[in-house]
Amino acid sequence: MPVGVPFLLKKFLSVVLLPPLLPLLFIVGGVLFCHRYPRLGKTLAWGGVLLSLFLTTPAGVALLSAPLERVPVLKMADLQRAQAIVILGGGQRLHMPEYGGPTPNRITLERLRYGARLARHSGLPVLVSGGAPAGVTGEAVLMAQSLREDFNVNPRWQEVRSLDTADNARLSALILDPQGIHRIVLVTHAAHMRRAMNEFAAQGFDVIPAPTGFFSHRSAGSELSDFLPGATAAYASWYSLHEWLGLLAQSVRGMRSFAVSERVSDARPAYN
Repeated sequence: MPVGVPFLLKKFLSVVLLPPLLPLLFIVGGVLFCHRYPRLGKTLAWGGVLLSLFLTTPAGVALLSAPLERVPVLKMADLQRAQAIVILGGGQRLHMPEYGGPTPNRITLERLRYGARLARHSGLPVLVSGGAPAGVTGEAVLMAQSLREDFNVNPRWQEVRSLDTADNARLSALILDPQGIHRIVLVTHAAHMRRAMNEFAAQGFDVIPAPTGFFSHRSAGSELSDFLPGATAAYASWYSLHEWLGLLAQSVRGMRSFAVSERVSDARPAYN
């Protein structure tokens, strides 16, 4: 589907406000200010260095992700209350010549694996949700293919137009509402679950969370290696900060919607 200005603006802001660029901006700002304002320049530069180190250690990741992941692991007995399983896409890899084209990336595959496990255990129908910009195969198409070929699960529905979590919920509702399906098991990463549940609840779904791919763990900070930088921690911190920004945007959007509804209410004539 075509990509609009709001989507491009959101992508631009996510690049600027997330690592690896965010700490570098502090460092560059410090260098630029160092000549005229030495104390401010040094503070900014060293702040960028320390921020970069913090965002690449497991201990730092735990502080960022643990509050997001305060959602219980699904109990299999809870599947009995659901009418369907919804698996959210998390991206795709466009260049996979060994597969003959694009395939789900590792984030999406983690969700598919867990969703397939739940589907086999429960027999519930599955909806996969994920779109892509114009000219690119929708994630849901690739997700459905992977479920069939790799996990022996045949999804019933494919939602192929969504570009973000709000779209996931809104467009999934258009598919499931006519089927009378309102109680769903929602499969996504634990750090993403809070934001995803908000969007699906806003569409009238009774959501049973099925989180997977936890980044934080209780023992984080208990070993020396938890304070050493690493590539896995760097990605997890990026993901967690992305979710915090998403929750902030969600709150702003909610306040804006409330303000609009209040203005509409005030504009209506009062009848006695």
